[in-house]
Amino acid sequence: MKLLEQNAIGFAELTVSEADLASSVGSGSLRVLATPTMIMLMEKAACNCLADALEGDETTVGTEIAVKHLSATPCGMNVRAEAVLTENEGRKYCFTVKAYDESGLIGEGTHERFLVYGERFTAKANSKLR
Repeated sequence: MKLLEQNAIGFAELTVSEADLASSVGSGSLRVLATPTMIMLMEKAACNCLADALEGDETTVGTEIAVKHLSATPCGMNVRAEAVLTENEGRKYCFTVKAYDESGLIGEGTHERFLVYGERFTAKANSKLR
């Protein structure tokens, strides 16, 4: 993995669709952005922050996330997540994450990812099938 500077930032965006709603993903009955979808967008922002530094078979996996979903977002509205690298200890990468809709902040928290090697990681996971 190439060296990343602290405070590196990654972004991810989406326009809330039917598939992104709490009523569609099973996390509630309302037609608003589902918390799991917001979390996915935050993780994607962290992945995007690290993407250009990865080499060969390197990738990262999410290992911890703690977020607050502060405000509801209706279908059709744009959402943008950002992840700021706050700490790097060996293979562990820590981020502050935030999500915004067109009206302002909708979520915030922390996220942790670990560097792994794709082929080895997948093989270990698949060994559970035996």
